Amino acid sequence: MERSKKHLAQVRTMADYQFGKGCGMSLFPDEVTFQLSKTKRVRQILHKDRRIATVRAKDGTLTLSMYGAELVQGCIPKNAHKVVVCEDAVPFVSNGKTAFAKHVVGIDNKLRAGEEVLVVDESGHLIATGQLLLSPGEISVLDKGGAVDIRRGKDQ
Repeated sequence: MERSKKHLAQVRTMADYQFGKGCGMSLFPDEVTFQLSKTKRVRQILHKDRRIATVRAKDGTLTLSMYGAELVQGCIPKNAHKVVVCEDAVPFVSNGKTAFAKHVVGIDNKLRAGEEVLVVDESGHLIATGQLLLSPGEISVLDKGGAVDIRRGKDQ
């Protein structure tokens, strides 16, 4: 584990870019530690031995743990970066199963396929985090196929 002001500034900037200005400070407190790759790049960001996020090697974006998703949810606007699924899908999605297009009842229209999203139930409770597979426009017209590849559900 390593602590570095340079790495902290770097991941905060990444979070601000990915989730919105100010999220970096909320997501990564001063006490975070880093797991680095062999090439000394940040791979995982931890707070008190709990993983907040991982830096995806292929594109340098942050993938969130449920803990990280809870922190992000507290610093973003109400519907930003969120996919809302119907109540029928909640047990499956919260167990880490794919959220299908036919189960999506609401989505942030500013999202793009490939982005990290928070999956919530119709009451707004966080149930999972994952990667958006389709654009919001595609989800609204399709009734088949995966919409969100769930990375982690709250019941896993």
